[in-house]
Amino acid sequence: MKRSHWPVIAVALVFGVAGAWFGARQFQSGPATPSAMDQFYGRTMPDAAGQQADMKQWKGQPLVLNFWATWCAPCVEEMPELTALQQELGTGKGQIIGIGIDSAANIRTFADKYKIAYPLYVAGLEGSELSRQMGNQAGGLPFTVLVDASGKVRKTYLGRLKMDELRRDIAAM
Repeated sequence: MKRSHWPVIAVALVFGVAGAWFGARQFQSGPATPSAMDQFYGRTMPDAAGQQADMKQWKGQPLVLNFWATWCAPCVEEMPELTALQQELGTGKGQIIGIGIDSAANIRTFADKYKIAYPLYVAGLEGSELSRQMGNQAGGLPFTVLVDASGKVRKTYLGRLKMDELRRDIAAM
């Protein structure tokens, strides 16, 4: 390699590292707004079958709120693991809730095709705003929120879940 190429390679490397650092910072989740869980508990959403469900039914329980979409590959990839986690948790130790940022038809078709062991709700584009209130400033998916039984947001996760980390965080609550 010619000696004259080294400065170009060095500059490219510096910008590559800087771009990766800024990109990673941009997609970190922030803190939830103080009223985020009140907004959640105050909603009704249709489930995958189209039946309206009141979210206040989940008050008083530890929750894992998973914002997802049928077109989001990492979202779909983590759903079997979330199903397994829900089966491990059983009743009383925590409830996983899928909040679909998608159309009712897409979620209904998805729910019919796959066996998901936790409730799926249709939030549509309003779900994006709810996820922003919970700390998803980048608007990325999947976005997961860990909520304790008192309704306090304990932790948020942007991107594909690391299930061992989520299990540890649930156990620590």
